[in-house]
Amino acid sequence: MLSKAVVKYANSLQVKKYRNQHQAFVVEGAKSVLELLQSDFELQHVFVTEEFYQKHAKAFPKSTHYDVVTEQDLIKAGTFSSNNAALAIAHMRRLPELRFQPSDFAIALDDIRDPGNLGTIIRIADWYGISTIVCSDTCADFYNPKTISATMGSFTRVKAYYLDLADWLGAQAKEVAIYGASLEGDNIHRMQLKPQGIVVMGNEANGLRPEVAQRVNRLIKIPAFGKAESLNVATATAIIIDNFMRTAGL
Repeated sequence: MLSKAVVKYANSLQVKKYRNQHQAFVVEGAKSVLELLQSDFELQHVFVTEEFYQKHAKAFPKSTHYDVVTEQDLIKAGTFSSNNAALAIAHMRRLPELRFQPSDFAIALDDIRDPGNLGTIIRIADWYGISTIVCSDTCADFYNPKTISATMGSFTRVKAYYLDLADWLGAQAKEVAIYGASLEGDNIHRMQLKPQGIVVMGNEANGLRPEVAQRVNRLIKIPAFGKAESLNVATATAIIIDNFMRTAGL
């Protein structure tokens, strides 16, 4: 049984202020915890049900300490309405200095507020082998429980940097191709693209902020064939990145 102190600590990490204060975050569910166990994140606590441990004992590194608890304990400590598998608390990762070369490929996010969208974009980046996402300071938090859950474990392989996006793009603009998603952009289907440069995706409702759009070398769009007003930003990211990656395997 989890102590009240542990439950209180885990619950506090649902709030960004306390995540930053403790430099720690919560990971819930079988898939995400299994990915965490195989990653380079430093673990604080791992709580599992007996059934989960018996099924996945070989996935636990020998040095990993874990506590067997009930499903009800996991629900109290986390955000899921049901969790019959596992919950872990890990230290936030210390990122190396961000260095970007003209031949690199990255996604930049401008004011993406929804943690579910952010998590899905992280998962998309992982699918296409993109290891770096650059976020404006106003984006949703990488370590938000909803973000972590939406990544389905991809948070272990993708690094997210938070900074003044307009300034950073301005510093890259002379040497790096910077593409910005916009309804006023060029038809992406008519462009010869390769996975190099930076693809900038804007806010779910308002698109790119003017100061960010000014740093873009070329605006691009996904052509519409029906009457939908817009696409979800994560869906649009997947379509755009796929167009860039089509030549990668040729």
